[in-house]
Amino acid sequence: MQSDGESMKVNKNCVGCGQCAAFCIVDAIDIKGKAIITCTCTDCRKCIPYCPVKALEA
Repeated sequence: MQSDGESMKVNKNCVGCGQCAAFCIVDAIDIKGKAIITCTCTDCRKCIPYCPVKALEA
């Protein structure tokens, strides 16, 4: 799942745990069953290392 024009993506591994959202510095990740990258994403990629199932991709 991905927002308009953003390069960050959430792959099929996502289990909706919310770890990525907890560490997003601009609050750009919503959890609705699975993670959704919103249009406020700055593509800083700081959330990537916090995903335990490697569901975030740049």
